[in-house]
Amino acid sequence: MATFHTPIPEDLTPPEIYDYTVQSGIRKATRSSIDLLLLAILGGAFIAFASEGSNMAAFNLLARPETFGLGKALAGSIFGTGLMLVVIAGAELFTGNMLMLTSLMSKKIKLLAMLRNWLVVFVGNFLGSVLIAWMMNVSGLFHSGANDLAAVTIKIAVYKIGLNFMQAFVLGIMCNWLVSLAVWMAYGSRTIAGKILAIFFPIWLFITSGFEHSVANMYYIPAGILARQNSDFVDAALQLGVSPENIKNLTWGHFFINNLIPVTLGNVIGGGLFVALVYWFTYGRHLKPVD
Repeated sequence: MATFHTPIPEDLTPPEIYDYTVQSGIRKATRSSIDLLLLAILGGAFIAFASEGSNMAAFNLLARPETFGLGKALAGSIFGTGLMLVVIAGAELFTGNMLMLTSLMSKKIKLLAMLRNWLVVFVGNFLGSVLIAWMMNVSGLFHSGANDLAAVTIKIAVYKIGLNFMQAFVLGIMCNWLVSLAVWMAYGSRTIAGKILAIFFPIWLFITSGFEHSVANMYYIPAGILARQNSDFVDAALQLGVSPENIKNLTWGHFFINNLIPVTLGNVIGGGLFVALVYWFTYGRHLKPVD
């Protein structure tokens, strides 16, 4: 009896990934604003799920200097699930959408269409991330580990708003350089397994390294802001060495000014310049635009 095997589809070459990325950017630029917003809320929620899950897995290790690196590695092994959900299940993510610059530079989309996408997706990602932060706060899960999860959540948020502008900016560049490469490589795979592998390692690297992701910070810092409203959580954070002054400075204003703005700008440079524009210059600048 004859046995038939389905051939494994070949993955895309880098120039073919470029073409796919351009077409993806066209679809993103022409999607309705309401669809973009809903998919962006999902994207923010997916990244927030990855953020809270990685904290839950690693908070005991992250709380101690001698195990901090191991905790980051463990957190990184969990975090990639968020981008897998975005790419495979379908959602919109601000940082990944820096790759739309390939479509713009190829003259397939207009600047205003790209900026509309970025704005709507940024807002939607924020809403989805904060929704999960609020749910975590009311769920009681921050009490995990005798309030240590809440303490580490506050400690992470305090660290992030304590970065100076240049630190946050550069950490944002390095982060989205890797995140955009993860999306780029996932575009190159024709199988779900291949997409998972393409995403897993760059994201593991970025979290283990301690780089800054604007959408992830839409969970990390609001979660800390919400947790600091509970005096028991504050006491637990104080026991981890977080100063009362730093906890007091954990506010929405400091979140936006000290972290979200510089990290977002860095993310734009990391994904836009070091991935999208480099690959456009390499693979796309000699191509004639097709109407």
